[in-house]
Amino acid sequence: METKYQFAEKFRDQVLRCSSCGFCRAVCPVFGITKRPAFNARGKMLVLKEVMEGTVPLNDELIETLFQCTTCGACAKNCPSGVNVPEIIKSVRTDMVRVGSCHPAFVGMNKVLQTSPNIYGEEEPPDFERERNRKALYVFFVGCVGSYREEEATQETLALLDRLQVDYTLIDEACCSGILEDLGYAIQKNHVQTNLERIVATGCKNVITGCPYCFRTFNEKPEYAGLKEKGIDVVHISQFLTGFDFGVKTDKKVTYHDPCDLGRHAGIYEEPRKTIQKIAPNFVELTNNRANALCCGAGGGVRGGYPANSIAMARRRLEEVEAVGAEVLLTECNSCVHNLSNAKLRAQKFKVYTTTQFLNRLLKEG
Repeated sequence: METKYQFAEKFRDQVLRCSSCGFCRAVCPVFGITKRPAFNARGKMLVLKEVMEGTVPLNDELIETLFQCTTCGACAKNCPSGVNVPEIIKSVRTDMVRVGSCHPAFVGMNKVLQTSPNIYGEEEPPDFERERNRKALYVFFVGCVGSYREEEATQETLALLDRLQVDYTLIDEACCSGILEDLGYAIQKNHVQTNLERIVATGCKNVITGCPYCFRTFNEKPEYAGLKEKGIDVVHISQFLTGFDFGVKTDKKVTYHDPCDLGRHAGIYEEPRKTIQKIAPNFVELTNNRANALCCGAGGGVRGGYPANSIAMARRRLEEVEAVGAEVLLTECNSCVHNLSNAKLRAQKFKVYTTTQFLNRLLKEG
């Protein structure tokens, strides 16, 4: 007798469509550092076939397999059968939460967001020495990582917007909470309502996000449809900057890491490069770039649930930076900067920045 789960009703055809070809093995970041077959997409689909047949239950014994996925999308991009593994995994996690099986770190994150406006449970957000919630043409939405873990990068981003004379304001923001749906939980609608009300109250025409995941959440989640209904467009900072000329250049050898949320999931590849190539004539691509970029290991809750493997994935990416001889590694995601910086070894002499952070430093020097 088959066991009924939500994922089986939504994705049965896709799970069965997996031909076990193994293309996903070559691109899965978790498999790349663990070499465990159950951790790549093929292994996960084989397990889920057993679950759908009722021979294997969704329980705690499957947490290691089904929650250790960064949802980076590399497997889906390379799947000849068209299996959307990240969406299947997110649906499976919802079923697991429903039956009471979930990684403790993700249980904790959900509990934190029930009472706190940020994923870290921090009580006092940095004010960045700027007035909040004022009338402005733009709202700059920082995001949790940029507010509480990469404050220096955010300070430099805001300084850059000031230099460019952008009419923007910050708001007393809450976590967009889209990440909860990746972990098997429902989005926190009270946080959604807080963000909608405070963004709309500024009278802005655009929201600029520093976080690719917030960008995706605002544009893709139906809970945030109120932004479009009010005529408010949401852009990522990398898109916003393409219209500016900065008048500075660096002679350093610079490379770029494509964040999964910005690249594979949002299709934004060229905009960051246009800005970087304006300021860095010695730009060089990493071996794996654009849709083939290696994941930094921070996504899908893996940084919180499996920190050792997360750092190992980041170090694997940093090996490519060394291989091309870059002096500066830029990216457009605070989570990527955070994980890559934490993974960098002392012997590795290159620097890791967000593009906006590096650009503002060039302008200060100039």
